Amino acid sequence: MTVGRSPGGPGRVSVRQAAALTGHGAATRADALLLDVREPWEWQAGHAPGAVHLPLSALAAGAGLPAGAQARPLVVICRSGDRSRLAVELLAVRGADAVDVAGGMEEWAGAGLPVVNAQGGVGSVA
Repeated sequence: MTVGRSPGGPGRVSVRQAAALTGHGAATRADALLLDVREPWEWQAGHAPGAVHLPLSALAAGAGLPAGAQARPLVVICRSGDRSRLAVELLAVRGADAVDVAGGMEEWAGAGLPVVNAQGGVGSVA
């Protein structure tokens, strides 16, 4: 499945599209993996359930994708959408099928989608 990269560059999806692609919407199946590229302290404060964490700083330094993220379509998210856009560009060079989420975790939480903290409780977007 291709998540939406356009011929002219990386694609963007809304938070609702991201939720549907990653199984966070009602009656949806998770074909894509939600990859959160925020820093550890941001991740610990709050992230989408089931997301995989790989900070942009580590990705830019050459870190590989976690095993569960390899060979899967990726929906990349950060706080507002800037870092995820950069991450998608890095991933595209590596041949990954990836799009970023416009508005990031701020829009995700604002849309009433779930956010959990590192302990599994109710999280917040830092």
